[in-house]
Amino acid sequence: MAMIAKQCPDIPVHVVDLNSARVQKWNSDDLPVYEPGLDSIVREARGRNLRFSTNVEQAIQESNIIFMAVNTPTKSFGVGAGRAANLEFVEKCARTIAEHSTGHKVVVEKSTLPVRTAEAIKRILQNSVSGATFDVLSNPEFLAEGTAVQDLLNPDRVLIGGESPAAIERLASIYGRWVAREKILTTNLWSSELSKLTANAFLAQRVSSINAISALCEATGADVDEVSRAIGTDSRIGPKFLKASVGFGGSCFQKDILNLVYLCEHFGLREVAKYWEQVVTMNDYQKRRFSERIVRTMFNSVSNKRIAILGFAFKKDTNDTRESAAIYVCRDLLEERAQLAIYDPQVSEEQIRHDLYKAFENSLGGLSDLHRELIERNVTVCETLYEAADKAHALTVLTEWDEFKTLDAAKVLRSMHRPAFVFDGRNIVDRTSLVQLGFEVHSIGRSPDMA
Repeated sequence: MAMIAKQCPDIPVHVVDLNSARVQKWNSDDLPVYEPGLDSIVREARGRNLRFSTNVEQAIQESNIIFMAVNTPTKSFGVGAGRAANLEFVEKCARTIAEHSTGHKVVVEKSTLPVRTAEAIKRILQNSVSGATFDVLSNPEFLAEGTAVQDLLNPDRVLIGGESPAAIERLASIYGRWVAREKILTTNLWSSELSKLTANAFLAQRVSSINAISALCEATGADVDEVSRAIGTDSRIGPKFLKASVGFGGSCFQKDILNLVYLCEHFGLREVAKYWEQVVTMNDYQKRRFSERIVRTMFNSVSNKRIAILGFAFKKDTNDTRESAAIYVCRDLLEERAQLAIYDPQVSEEQIRHDLYKAFENSLGGLSDLHRELIERNVTVCETLYEAADKAHALTVLTEWDEFKTLDAAKVLRSMHRPAFVFDGRNIVDRTSLVQLGFEVHSIGRSPDMA
């Protein structure tokens, strides 16, 4: 919405949320999310044609186009628990729009939704007591956290699905202010809804595919980075999303794949469901395999050993920790009674501890006093990577922050116990120089590098 406000200064954009604390942050200099370039866009448009408030009723009444961008978490109860999308907030949002609308409105699905959700939204809207009329469009977002601003400025495509050519053109004309028309694709509603799920599934599939090969590389002496480069130069494959790692994270990939699995099962496509479910299974295996490698390498025990955790966000240039591989690696190491010194340049201590509490709660069906005490006693959140590395037995790189590529390795080594282990879950460190200094480096998808 901020990008629309920036590119279309003549169009009033009203962003509303029921969370007043979050709205206050959007109206301050301390935005609730970290995204490179976003703060300058918000500052430019806020107070001109972009405003944030909790006045949902007023925003609905004053708007001609209404974007629904609500949370669609995986269901944790009832039919489809653990796989299906929970559409509770989507339904509440649609009912609120129906209740307060007058005249004609174009309602746009922004959330990632199961196929044919628009059908349910239309049924709710058609029962508006005020006699308002509606067109429903699907306009999924294909941006990536960390590069969201550039993804919005120069998108590969803008996808609009709908039944009304007039409504589609109305939305397309807004994007057309800065996006070339040939990049604005139009489909029916169901194709648009499914395209978003499919895009995320394909991207996650590539990550799990190269991670599967990384395990074979470690077993055979091949180098997964060399394999990635070799296959990535094939124009039919391409190099993107072929970087082996400790595993994918974020709010979308796992959630959307499990949603896709549930849809396939719902329509009786069991073999298709099993195919996509394996992408998540492989991702879980990769995280578990990495944790086990740390323990095995450190003489089968990390109990009371200080391990520096470098990075907690699911990727660099964001403070988003949802489904971050770091959460699960830390949980596994805490189960082994390791002492964790965690550093991330953008993630707060409050968020880190919250995520670790939830990780144990979800895996054990509740958070015991033992595990709460374990987190409180064995987790230290540090202000710098050098503080985290001080007196550590190992460094573990779990997020590909640029500062980890350029750390003062000699300074780090002087403060660590020997042998000084490095477990590179993102394959970003300079292995050769670290080994020359005296580190023992274990990377994803290759044999250990030792002095």
